[in-house]
Amino acid sequence: MAQGSSRRIRYAVVGAGNIAQVAVLPAFQHAGENSELVALISSDAEKRDVLGKKYGVQHTGTYDALEQVLRDAAVDAVYLALPNTQHRAYTERAARAGVHVLCEKPMATSVEDCEAMIRVTDAHHVKLMIAYRLHFEEANLRAIELLRSGRLGEPLMMSALLTQQVRTGDIRTRVDVGGGALLDEGPYPINAARYLFGDEPTEVFCYTNEEQDPRFEGVDATAFALMRFSKGRVAQFGISHAASAVSSYRVVGEKGDLLVESAFGYEKERKHVLTVEGKTEARVFATHDQFAPELLHFSRCILEDREPAPSGREGLADVRVITAMQESARTGRPVKLAAFPMRQRPSLDQLIVRPAARPPEPVNAPAPTQG
Repeated sequence: MAQGSSRRIRYAVVGAGNIAQVAVLPAFQHAGENSELVALISSDAEKRDVLGKKYGVQHTGTYDALEQVLRDAAVDAVYLALPNTQHRAYTERAARAGVHVLCEKPMATSVEDCEAMIRVTDAHHVKLMIAYRLHFEEANLRAIELLRSGRLGEPLMMSALLTQQVRTGDIRTRVDVGGGALLDEGPYPINAARYLFGDEPTEVFCYTNEEQDPRFEGVDATAFALMRFSKGRVAQFGISHAASAVSSYRVVGEKGDLLVESAFGYEKERKHVLTVEGKTEARVFATHDQFAPELLHFSRCILEDREPAPSGREGLADVRVITAMQESARTGRPVKLAAFPMRQRPSLDQLIVRPAARPPEPVNAPAPTQG
C-alpha cells in the first residue's frame, strides 16, 4: 500500500493499445491528487521506450515480466487495458501479487470467468473495479436523476443505438480475443438500460449478423436485441461494427421522453433533449476527461478501504446478459434470466468532473475505426 504524505496509489497500466494511449495514460495528469503512473506493461519494445520517456515511467516490461515489474515499481493497482479474453488471467496474476485491479469492460467473455475474477480478488483481499466511465459522467448521471425524480412519469421503454465502422484487422473483428459487437459495444446500452430502469432484465432476445462482411469471420458484426424488465418495461438496442457512427439513447415515460445524444462516447460533448407534456428543452454537456474519474474513485476506495462502484458484480451483471443474448442469437429463441439482486446503482453522488485531455498521437496503436 502506498504510504507517506502524498497518499497516492501507484498504478501499472497493463496493455498499451489505442485506448490506453489516447485516454488512460493521459488521464493521470488529472488524477494526480491520489493516483500516480509508475509502470507500463507492453509486448512492444518501441511502445515501452517511447511511452516510458513521455510519461517519465522508469519501470516497464513485457507481459511475462508482469510480477517482477509490479514488485520493482511497488505497484498498488493495475489498470487492465487488454483484449477481452485476457482479463481473467491478468486479474488473477495481479491479485495473487497482492495488487488491486481496475479492469476494462467487458469484464470477461463468460460468466465463469467473471465469477473467477471476483473469487480471486476476494481471496487475496484486493479490490476489483470495472471501468464503467459513464458511472462518473454528468449527462448519464443527470439522466438517471431525471428518471428517479418522476418528471417523465413511469419509464416504459428505452431505445439505444451504438454503431461505428471498424477498420479491417482490428481486434474487435477477431474471435480469438473476444471480438464482436455484443462484447465490445453491448455493455454500453445494456448497462444504460439497467441504470436507467434501476432494475435487471428478466428475459432477452437477440439477432446477430455474422455473414455479410468478410472483416468479421466468426464474430457478430451487428446485433439487435430486446430486454424485458419488470413492470412491463422494455429496452431495445442496435449495435454494429459495420455501420455509420451513431451513439444515442431515448427513454420514454408516461409524461415525456429524454433523448441523450453522443451518449456513450468520450470525445464529443453530450446533449439532453427533454420533452415533457409537449414542451421541449435542451442542455449541452461539455467534453471532459472520463478516465481520470475512474482512477480517482478507485484510488479513494483503496485508500479508504471501501467497495468500488462499479464493482466486479456490476461487470458480471452485464456479461450474464451478453451471454444470454449470444445464446438467443444461436437458438433463435428468447432466454430467461434468473433474479440478480444489486445493492448499488450509479447516482449523481458519483459525479467527478475533470478537464478534457488532449489525445496524443498513439505509437503503433491505430484507432479502431476506419477513416
